[in-house]
Amino acid sequence: MSKLTGSELIAATLKRQGVHVIFGIVGIPVIEVAEACIQAGIRFIGFRNEQSAAYAASAYGYLTGKPGVCLTVGGPGVIHALAGIVNSQVNCWPMVLLAGSSDTDQVGMGAFQELDQVEACKPYTKYATRPSSLATIPFAIEKALRTSAYGRPGACYVDLPADFIQAQIQDRQYIEKVQVAATAPAPKYLADPEAIRAAADALRSAKSPLIVIGKGAAYARAESELKALIEKSNIPFLPTPMAKGLLSDTHPLCTSAARSTALKQADVVLLVGARLNWILHFGHSPRWSNTVKFIQIDIEPEEMNSNGAVTIPLVGHIPSVLDQLSQASLPRLPDSNTFLQKIKSTVHANVQKAAAKAKQGDDNAVMNYHSAFDEIKRQLPSKDIVFVSEGANTMDIARSVFDVHEPRCRLDAATFATMGVGMGFAIAAQVYYPHKRIVSIVGDSAFGFSAMELETAARAKLPLIILVINNNGIYHGLDNNDYQESRSNNSLPSTALSPDTRYDLIAEACGGRGWLAKNRKELRVAMAEALATKDTTCLINVVIAPGGRTKLEFGWMTKKGEAKL
Repeated sequence: MSKLTGSELIAATLKRQGVHVIFGIVGIPVIEVAEACIQAGIRFIGFRNEQSAAYAASAYGYLTGKPGVCLTVGGPGVIHALAGIVNSQVNCWPMVLLAGSSDTDQVGMGAFQELDQVEACKPYTKYATRPSSLATIPFAIEKALRTSAYGRPGACYVDLPADFIQAQIQDRQYIEKVQVAATAPAPKYLADPEAIRAAADALRSAKSPLIVIGKGAAYARAESELKALIEKSNIPFLPTPMAKGLLSDTHPLCTSAARSTALKQADVVLLVGARLNWILHFGHSPRWSNTVKFIQIDIEPEEMNSNGAVTIPLVGHIPSVLDQLSQASLPRLPDSNTFLQKIKSTVHANVQKAAAKAKQGDDNAVMNYHSAFDEIKRQLPSKDIVFVSEGANTMDIARSVFDVHEPRCRLDAATFATMGVGMGFAIAAQVYYPHKRIVSIVGDSAFGFSAMELETAARAKLPLIILVINNNGIYHGLDNNDYQESRSNNSLPSTALSPDTRYDLIAEACGGRGWLAKNRKELRVAMAEALATKDTTCLINVVIAPGGRTKLEFGWMTKKGEAKL
């Protein structure tokens, strides 16, 4: 009877814990782990860069509600994957990194790719460990998966020494003897009833109430409870970018098109899985009223009173806490409410302005962001679309153009504002949503971080649609004449990228399909052909006006004169 190996023990443990997919890159000594996982029926998606693999695992954790798993080699592999670890930790997404390491008897001897990986990962994880023996591997993996998902989700790390991976196990019953039971679902907490009463009283007394929905509510799958509360109370809501779709962007109470007005005029705000960080201007004036009161629902007690802005904390499982609020007999905000009427009129006016921008240019004109996005939006079906977006202007403008109607159908650079996540996120989304079309709308600069993952996607037969919005630069690029003159004078701005880069040809070289679109007509044809392609990855190189040397401005930045001591 053949012997078992440590790698088979690791694979059996992951299988026992309900892991179905692993993202990563193999090499010495983890190739045996990946092969054992494949033999155990776990799907392995092999990437070209550990950063992208780790980003995919983090996004998969967000989409599934269970830790995404990434497997890498040690040393530089772990350092590269740290980008995904930190991204998971900041975004509060569950993820576990497994990495090979040097033999236990070679520690401190200058072993192959030796690094104190546990210490490297500790500052950015909830739990990082190196199992003390072969028998403790199942316990370490289960604890990492459980810790990653319980409470506020985050990242964990498990070190896998090479001699443990390659160990020969004589007893075939050994795996069962040392296994740990599968992790139970995370406990669900209710908020303090006194805090619920205080929150209900504050909402009853509000003249301009607002509900702000964060991606924490999306992760918690709170869409049904949110819909019930919002439609019962008639309180308008504002989704943060990745909370779009919990209620449709076309819902009559959605204030996305009147964001500034809603923030400035709200007097009582219910934060649902949203943090008062830079995305929400820290809860401070001038974006918010000086007298605004916040009520915050979050699983993490330490999040409360962040930046000194929260007045009523509701700590607990978001759907359960929303149920508690729904049972508190909140009055229905009348349709005649001044704040509600102001929001609806502002939404209407801004939607009309956006529609006017979208009509710019005829079929043969050079496109800009608005005309390109308008054409893309016209070609997309209304259902079963998942949007991935990264880049500065690309992501910022796309957020307000593309409506999302289903929960967890939008992924972007998120809280950590990480560039380079696009391909990893798109691959994770297609693996999780095999019957939806993943449409990744990314800036040319952001796409450059992970372009070789086109080969990963094509090899895995993932029918992604990647739209690279190509303006020759970071934020703004230069036209060809300005670029060539600046380069000859050694005066290229730091934001410049080469004009006419053929990202579409890179896709074809990697086994996918590519199109170059320089106007609406070409984009329309490319979109139709890409949507008809079901068996490989598609990339459309969408050329738009470069923007030139214009001043950089973004809505989330503090404006001149607003800084306060």
